[in-house]
Amino acid sequence: MAGSSFLKLSDGTNLFYKDWGTGQPIVFSHGWPLSSDAFEDQMIFFASKGYRVIAHDRRGHGRSSQPWEGNNMDQYADDLAELVKHLGLKDAIHIGHSTGGGEVARYIGRHGTANVSKAALIGAVPPLMLKTETNTNGTPKEAFDDIRNNVLKDRSQFFKDLASVFYGFNHDESKKSQGLIDSFWLQGMQASIKSLYDCVEAFSETDQVGDLQKMDIPTLVLYGDDDQIVPPIASSKRAVKFLPKPTEIVYPGASHGLCSTHKDKVNEDLLRFISS
Repeated sequence: MAGSSFLKLSDGTNLFYKDWGTGQPIVFSHGWPLSSDAFEDQMIFFASKGYRVIAHDRRGHGRSSQPWEGNNMDQYADDLAELVKHLGLKDAIHIGHSTGGGEVARYIGRHGTANVSKAALIGAVPPLMLKTETNTNGTPKEAFDDIRNNVLKDRSQFFKDLASVFYGFNHDESKKSQGLIDSFWLQGMQASIKSLYDCVEAFSETDQVGDLQKMDIPTLVLYGDDDQIVPPIASSKRAVKFLPKPTEIVYPGASHGLCSTHKDKVNEDLLRFISS
């Protein structure tokens, strides 16, 4: 395997990706505003268990190019499809966290499941985060406008503050990790401010009911019931209703950043699901 490399996409964007290990491929799609580094705990675990693990930095994020255009769910899905084709992946397991869950769902919605054996959506945004007349439990648009405004106003401080909510460190009883906060900040600051701004619309306003309905492979929906970033009531709990073959696992008291705060449990639950 290449270890890490860049793929020049059809529009000229350079997509950074990691490719470790051998065996059945597991492809990871990360959340906003992070990079593939957010999945390092899962990647080292599964590579050590005999799987081939691949994770990319979404366009505009991490070490990938920072194009002005293309920061939308359709393009994210098509970028993933180009990577899958480039690497010749078959029988792949796709795992997406947060916005990455939307990317996985849209990838399958647009490109099918011929090369996909299973999927996992972790604290993922589908079917729709935005509050609408038909999605009354969603989050009001003003909250997403506030995120956009904070990105433009002082994203460095915003990411330091947001990290505490992301990992549930804003509770008195929580065990705070300054290291995780620093890592979140660093990954967020690597991204393009334009990509971060545009991606808020992508993750909050993209209706993915149709994508979920096309996911005709076993799909794990994993989330914490104290997710303050992507409230489960309009995301994970609703997603289960539209998926053809769902398995639902809820972590009581867990935050949005459970892949880090509960990494050992997440790894074991993913392994159990993948190998079942």
